[in-house]
Amino acid sequence: MNKISNYKIIFKYLFIPGLILTFAGLVPIVITQNQTVLYLTLVILGGIFLFIWLIYLLVTGRSFWQKRSTQTGTNAFIATVSLLAILALINFIAVRYSPRIDLTETQLYTLSLETQEIVKNLDQPTKVYLFDKEITPQDEDLLENYQRYNNNFQFEVIDPDIKVNLTQQFNVQSLGDVYLEYEDKKQLVQTLISFNQREPLSEIELTNAIARIQKDYIPKIYLLEGHGEYSLEPSPEGSLSEASKSLESKGYEINSLNIVENGGIPDDTDVIIIASPKRELFEQEVTVLKEYLDQGGSALLLLDPNIDPGLEPILKDWGIELDNRIIIDGSGSGSIVGLGPTTPFITNYGNHPITEEFANSISFYPLSRPVDTVEVENVEATSLLVTNDQMWAESDLESEEVIFDPQEDISGPFDLGVALTRTIVPEIVKDTTTESNIVEEESKDEINNTVNNQPDSNINETENNDNPEPKEEEQNSDSEDQQIESRLVVIGNSTFATNNLFNQQLNGDVFLNTVQWLSNQDEQILSIRPKEAKDRRLNLSPLQANIVTILSLGVFPLLGLVVAGITWWRRR
Repeated sequence: MNKISNYKIIFKYLFIPGLILTFAGLVPIVITQNQTVLYLTLVILGGIFLFIWLIYLLVTGRSFWQKRSTQTGTNAFIATVSLLAILALINFIAVRYSPRIDLTETQLYTLSLETQEIVKNLDQPTKVYLFDKEITPQDEDLLENYQRYNNNFQFEVIDPDIKVNLTQQFNVQSLGDVYLEYEDKKQLVQTLISFNQREPLSEIELTNAIARIQKDYIPKIYLLEGHGEYSLEPSPEGSLSEASKSLESKGYEINSLNIVENGGIPDDTDVIIIASPKRELFEQEVTVLKEYLDQGGSALLLLDPNIDPGLEPILKDWGIELDNRIIIDGSGSGSIVGLGPTTPFITNYGNHPITEEFANSISFYPLSRPVDTVEVENVEATSLLVTNDQMWAESDLESEEVIFDPQEDISGPFDLGVALTRTIVPEIVKDTTTESNIVEEESKDEINNTVNNQPDSNINETENNDNPEPKEEEQNSDSEDQQIESRLVVIGNSTFATNNLFNQQLNGDVFLNTVQWLSNQDEQILSIRPKEAKDRRLNLSPLQANIVTILSLGVFPLLGLVVAGITWWRRR
């Protein structure tokens, strides 16, 4: 009897080692995500002990289930399990079909319009490989955000010590390398760990990498030099090195070009940028640039006031008239950020692919000039940067007080930047058309002579069979097919694209979108570049900091105690 009693006691409390063994196996499996033999053995043994305990209760403990405490405990257990199951289901649905609402000021957790368009247009599988031991929640959230817009986008975290073959295949150099794979092409996106410091995965880098890896060729951009223009190398006087880096990150190749030393313009040129030359170009250089544009080339002219670069022959051909007066912003908006009236803030943009996504956002141009256009055959001009009615072009900057003079100054609104396209018919087509017209005239004369010598009954038949008009229509169609298009953008300012101002507001977007349109790469949507998180700090004076400390540690807790005491006293 004693032995039976001992067995009953063992079976009665068998659930204790069962629970211990089960949890001892489950907890490390959940934490390490690794199902070893030891962990699985513990779970199995714990499950067996719990199963034997339940059988013991069902066979020998019928009165146990009839106890009121057992029924209450069972109801509480079932209610708790049901609640957990409901919460788990809600959580699963929220994760699987989660609507995202970004309440941050700069939409920090929302992909930019450019990123959304690029990811939505992915027509081939594109995969990101992150070679690291683990991924941070911030990086994982960013990659999942990309994945929401297109199932062709995938990502995987690779441990270089485990998947050695894949690591060697990508030629991974350091822990934290992020690679992008598209079709048979592989490209390094970013290195997250450098000098033992970890940085987050950048939307800017990843989006630019996706756009760059899809390109079949590399557009060539040349920056004119030799006349005091801004250079591609960093300089205290200002340079376009930041703009150059941004273009390279988007898949462009940018180099300097001296037309005299090079003997002309390279044949692979997509865009020429002329950024504020301080001296006149040689007449021969202007001729070479003019011929380049006449053959379907594209150029960006950034021309500051009171400087004559000698480009008048080109500007005249395109209907551009520059004004040396300086734009004054009379609204006083620049004073808010510490800038004077000679820095116009532009919020009005023309209806053009370069600026169509800018809405009423800000770009600004210190010491700029108006750009006017006149009508020229085959040239279509579109306003890009438009001043408002509180701005004017000032002719007299020597006076102490700058006031609008209706006799000498130009009142706004007027253009600060314009985009132009010109349709060109090659000379071969023109010559062919001329010769064809001569042949047609001779044919008409022959037909008329023949008609005059024929009987009247055959006149209608001759006119129907020998009508030359279809020839003319066919020739006109051939001429239209052989037309080529040149593109030109003229902006009356260059400093907006220099290093100090390039990343301010929309200045960089104006420059990058302009180059993209000029290089005929506007088949993709032109939008604002992805923005990184801004560092916003609340700077408190010592007095303000003390007030916050007193309120949080003294006043508010004391008020809570007073309210609690009043409530207790009233209920007493």
